[in-house]
Amino acid sequence: MRESSAYRAALTAITLLVVAVAGCWALLTPAFRAPDEPQHVNSVLRLAYGGGWPAPGEATMSPALDAARAQAALESDLPGRRWNRDDVVQYTDVEPIPDQLRTHISADTALPAGGGEVDQMTQHPPLYYAAAAVWLEATGTEDARWDRLLLSLRLFDVLLLAPLPLLAAATARTLGADRPVALVAAAATLFVPMSAHILSAVTNDALVTLAGAVLTWLVARVLAGDLRWRTAAGIGVALGAGLLTKLMPGFAVPMVLLAYVLAGRRTAWSRALVAGGVAFATGGWWWLRNLLVYGAVQPVGIPERWEPVPDAGLPHFVTTVLTGLTRSFFGDFGWLELRVAPPVYWTGATLMAALCVAALVRRDSRRDAAVLLLLPVALWLGVVSNAWRGYVDTGWITAVQGRYLFAGLTALAVVTALGVRPQARAVPWIVAAGGAVAATALAFGFRGFFWGHGEGLSDAAARLAGWSPLSSGQLVTAGVLTAIAGAAAVGACVRFAVVSGSTSQAVPAIAAPASTAVTTDGTGASV
Repeated sequence: MRESSAYRAALTAITLLVVAVAGCWALLTPAFRAPDEPQHVNSVLRLAYGGGWPAPGEATMSPALDAARAQAALESDLPGRRWNRDDVVQYTDVEPIPDQLRTHISADTALPAGGGEVDQMTQHPPLYYAAAAVWLEATGTEDARWDRLLLSLRLFDVLLLAPLPLLAAATARTLGADRPVALVAAAATLFVPMSAHILSAVTNDALVTLAGAVLTWLVARVLAGDLRWRTAAGIGVALGAGLLTKLMPGFAVPMVLLAYVLAGRRTAWSRALVAGGVAFATGGWWWLRNLLVYGAVQPVGIPERWEPVPDAGLPHFVTTVLTGLTRSFFGDFGWLELRVAPPVYWTGATLMAALCVAALVRRDSRRDAAVLLLLPVALWLGVVSNAWRGYVDTGWITAVQGRYLFAGLTALAVVTALGVRPQARAVPWIVAAGGAVAATALAFGFRGFFWGHGEGLSDAAARLAGWSPLSSGQLVTAGVLTAIAGAAAVGACVRFAVVSGSTSQAVPAIAAPASTAVTTDGTGASV
């Protein structure tokens, strides 16, 4: 077997493992137990049933979602919650509603009846919700039981996640990295379990993350010397689609501009202008519209819920924001209810930072790593500055969640892989470690979601099956297939390592000049 064939087999196997892990999270996470998931589903239903896109603050929850949340026991406390409240019913004490009694979505219940709780999602543009509504119609699940409709939408988001490993590998190869680096980049999301949990729930972050991954790959092409008009247009479309989903992709603008500046040709500016024009025409206009209509780029989607209080000072802000962002980037499962231990997320953050520094100090990857890191750094600064403004105005620290950084997930995957710079023989071990991290996170989630105090494994498994729209046999099958995918990924990487070791003319990491990278790997034909 040629090394290229072994590489493609390994990349395919890693991608299947990433998708399988996300699929497990889609089945494992209790209904609506992800940030704002009821509101995301509600906004999808509104478009699916012709309810339009009301002004920010004017959309409300539908009777169907009110009933579904009640039947899903969303107001209960999970077994693994960081603290359980005495005055709140426990999830373990709630009997799952029998399948035949669960509410079906219909035209009579899918749209608001007037009044009710605000659905703040119309503060965002509607692209994700429109695409998800099309998915419901295409799959015939727009009028299904609420639990089946929810699973359908979660699987739609898993499909949006599926290209991420391929785009990470393509980005690494476009920058001239060797195949072991590309495979590690593809597997990197396994080391961030929160990404699989969030991106397999119903959330517009799924499309934002995909847009960020496509942008990262296209920027890598520019860094490799690709100044074609179609590449600039592609950047504009990806950026515009992201902006028609959420504001976060706008933080990619510095990365795009610097890439064109470093291209070092006068014609680069014309390409950058084309990218900006296409981005505005595709989705950037939405934010100018907001400014003209509402007087704010990002209108407030939900009324202020807390009275202002005196702030607790700068040290409190710094420690709270740093801890909250770091923890919720690596593992704050459920609706930020299941918190992993501090050594877990601080170890993850330290390793990621060390690998990014390693990529930055190496002469052959310094420029590329610095450009790609502009995206996650800009996102991080945007979240912190927004939190600081709210803190100064109200004394409360809000909107500090690691998922807001996922638009830069692929950039971080590639840069950390450049920092690792593994030999081929190390790839199976790294992929196996990623699989172990993913499996541990799933076990942690299973225990925290379903395993009550003093109960056994069978009790927790029965509770999962009772709440799930799938049968026990189907759930077991999903778990077995994921384990098989993990073994296949490691096995494919072992084969790649063996074949690579027997190849006498191995390509050294980051050895190809930028112009060669465009010729060999910047065509889109190879990842």
